[in-house]
Amino acid sequence: MASIEAARDLRTVRVLWQREMIRFGRNPVRLAMGLVTPLMFLLILGTGLDSLVGGSADGFGDYRAYLFPGVLIMAVQAPAIAVGVTIVWDRQAGFLRQMLVAPVRRGVLLTGICLGGAATGAAYGALVLAVAGAAGVPYRPQLLLVLLELTLIAFAFTALGVLAAVCIRRIETFQVVVGMFMMPLLFLSGAMFPARGLPGWLGGAVLINPLTYGVDALRRTLPGDAAAPGGVATGPQWWGWAPPVLLEVSFLAAAALMALGLATRRFSHTE
Repeated sequence: MASIEAARDLRTVRVLWQREMIRFGRNPVRLAMGLVTPLMFLLILGTGLDSLVGGSADGFGDYRAYLFPGVLIMAVQAPAIAVGVTIVWDRQAGFLRQMLVAPVRRGVLLTGICLGGAATGAAYGALVLAVAGAAGVPYRPQLLLVLLELTLIAFAFTALGVLAAVCIRRIETFQVVVGMFMMPLLFLSGAMFPARGLPGWLGGAVLINPLTYGVDALRRTLPGDAAAPGGVATGPQWWGWAPPVLLEVSFLAAAALMALGLATRRFSHTE
């Protein structure tokens, strides 16, 4: 009996994952537009600031290489959050109610949706990784590890989007709330400036932001000198101690699973 339930759960996850993949493949315009913003940040903002920061006397290095992890985060963020919009739209269209009558646990439904969003976000991240050379990042096998980290980050974004989607019933409200929430997460993640040595509340906000550790894990995994431009480490510190990459990834995974758990609990009580 347990094996039958497990097989049914796996089949449900596969179907929902496949649904997101089909939606991803059938909308090339959305794919192209989702890459415009991160590439503009890298090629325009990154190049402009590199002339100010990278070329300064402190030897900061190529700012585009430092900015590249943040660009990867932006690439996986939008498609992952779009999964939350799909849930709100499915609720309004009645499709979500049809899924709920299936003899499957609601946590399994959300897991399949989150895995589909993670795969979609990872696909966007892989496309941006293909232009890593424009940021001065060499093409080495470590990029495969970076892609795995991007998949986890995309899963975390999707879980947050799903959590918001099961709490909000209108698409307009969802987009406003998620936009106001995600932008501070990105700017307080160390993607644009070093995460250590910040004054007062700003330093505290960066340290408690789970995305900070995702950005730093990417930066330290990428080949080249993105993790320590000019020979100076820029990642977060806990009382003078820099957490290792494995701990940072584990912290991000725990935050993603917590968001998924909260979404499942809310989903089970509101629908």
